[in-house]
Amino acid sequence: MERSARLNKILLLVLFVPLSLLVLLPFYAIALASFKPGKELIRYGLNLKLDFSVMSLDNYTFLFSGNNDYFTWFFNSMLLTIVQVALTLFISATVAYGFSAYEFKGKTFLFICVLMIMMVPFEILLLPLYRLIFNLGLMNTYSAIILPGLANASTIFFFRQYLLGVPREMIAAGRVDGASEYGIYLRLILPVMKPAFAAMGILNAMGSWNNLLWPFMVLSNPAKFTLPIGLKTLLTPYGNNYDLLVVGSFFSIIPIFILFVMFQKYFIDGMTAGAVKG
Repeated sequence: MERSARLNKILLLVLFVPLSLLVLLPFYAIALASFKPGKELIRYGLNLKLDFSVMSLDNYTFLFSGNNDYFTWFFNSMLLTIVQVALTLFISATVAYGFSAYEFKGKTFLFICVLMIMMVPFEILLLPLYRLIFNLGLMNTYSAIILPGLANASTIFFFRQYLLGVPREMIAAGRVDGASEYGIYLRLILPVMKPAFAAMGILNAMGSWNNLLWPFMVLSNPAKFTLPIGLKTLLTPYGNNYDLLVVGSFFSIIPIFILFVMFQKYFIDGMTAGAVKG
């Protein structure tokens, strides 16, 4: 038995160590490029060559010099991501709790609608959503970015599957103890959803942090640009600032990387638990 377990570990190492190195290669390439002048990227593209003769800290010096709008874009994205993820998780969890804990007329039909929304590409919704935001007078505001995704269909589905595994006796016990329906949800249900919140929090944060298309359509004030939009403005027909683009792109990976490292245990627990609830 021990020999078989040891053999399995060796096989897993042989399989996943090369795979991990392969996944990390793009990060290594962009990390190297962040220390090189932009003209090197134009000439040779992203590569794995370690050339100390052209490497320096000039790009990082320029990044932190304050002579650019990078950190304005960075903090705009940070604020928008925090608010959007917090509201999306709470509202989606509330909707999912309603689907899992209560019986009401039209429940099956509404849940089918959620599943159907998951099948519709966002690009199909762009034009009607744009017209709606325009008619509401929300253009060039962060509300235009936050509101359309508050009740995220994929997040609702995941939370609903997760909550189906929560013992019904917990809700019944809360009612016997005299807790209100809101009290049961806030004090009993939300605490046991921490792994699910971590999993969906990371995925939603990645989506919000990297979102380019929709914010690019509704924002026109440069002071409100998010990081993806700001980095895109560095590439123009009149000149390209690759020095800031590469180091800024590499630096933008750090928040999501830190988030995943901090919550990876909950992320794995949440994803595996949500996968087996039926």
